[in-house]
Amino acid sequence: MRNFLAKTVAIGAIATLALTGCGSGRDGDSDSGSAGSAKGFAADSLIGVALPSKTSENWVLAGDLFTNGLKEAGFKSDVQYAGASTTVADQQAQITAMVTKGAKVIVIGATDAAQLSTQVAAAHAAGAKVIAYDRLITGTPDLDYYVAFDNFKVGQLQGQALLDGMKAKKPNGPYNIELFSGSPDDNNAGVFFNGAMSVLKPEIDKGNVVVASKQTDVKQTAIQGWKAEGAQARMDQLLTSTYGGNKALDGVLSPNDTLARAIITSIKGAGKPIPVVTGQDSEVESVKSIMAGEQYMTINKDTRNLVKQTIAMIQALQKGDKPEINDTKSYNNGSKVVDTYLLPPVAVTKANAAEAYANDPKLGPLTK
Repeated sequence: MRNFLAKTVAIGAIATLALTGCGSGRDGDSDSGSAGSAKGFAADSLIGVALPSKTSENWVLAGDLFTNGLKEAGFKSDVQYAGASTTVADQQAQITAMVTKGAKVIVIGATDAAQLSTQVAAAHAAGAKVIAYDRLITGTPDLDYYVAFDNFKVGQLQGQALLDGMKAKKPNGPYNIELFSGSPDDNNAGVFFNGAMSVLKPEIDKGNVVVASKQTDVKQTAIQGWKAEGAQARMDQLLTSTYGGNKALDGVLSPNDTLARAIITSIKGAGKPIPVVTGQDSEVESVKSIMAGEQYMTINKDTRNLVKQTIAMIQALQKGDKPEINDTKSYNNGSKVVDTYLLPPVAVTKANAAEAYANDPKLGPLTK
């Protein structure tokens, strides 16, 4: 399915990423020197976890899971969130403090993927290993590992769901859509968008799908800070400028649930029918919305599994072993190809929600 050569990721927030051979390299063979076997470290060592601000339920959950999971594994932990500001200064200072405290591994969910190279280099110089969590850190040769869900695949699933949902509601096109993408300082935003466009652009080129506003560049569609109010304001503007009278809006590509709900709020406020709207993260309110027939879909990326895999990597490093990886080719951060472990995302609609969340104590009951 993937005909993309993963040669490079553009340094900066809106990276173009293509994936190939995601199933390769599970044996961990790699030429990246910094990620090789080490001597290990004490079983009760300090592990630093630097996360961005609490902009979604999954970041809040991740912090709790790391705190409890690292304690259960016998480590000391220092789990920090960056402040609510859009600058990266909080996180830079937190990582520096973790290095000073002697953390043996620092896990980073980047606030700004392109502005942490100095801190990552300092961590490396102090003998710490650095794991990028969920968001690839760009522009540094000192990053050891990356652990994430397959984010290009996330975009592909969103793009395909948008097409499927519109066709189910209206068998014949053309379909009018609008495109939204995430924060330009989040490396994943461009990855999600490019994955979705790999599915949507062929249909746009054929004329089967029309971006009525003509805003098709990721810079035009980005929502700074993943802020709901930014998405709602942009959707308000699009409805006013492009969808006056009876002009139909058939679908909206939204990169996550927070923005999806804001987009739906805007559309409902304008008195327009709710189109097919995509999402991601399986947030409680969005799962409720899906079951109520409003938001069309989300992506299930179980944070429990992502944190569990990260802690398994830390445990391997503690023993002096090389952590399990399953991708040694796809993630070039502009300075090196980073050894990566990818988990599979799952597209969820009302039709498969009960199955997708059967083992989730929080979301499962919402699908009954």
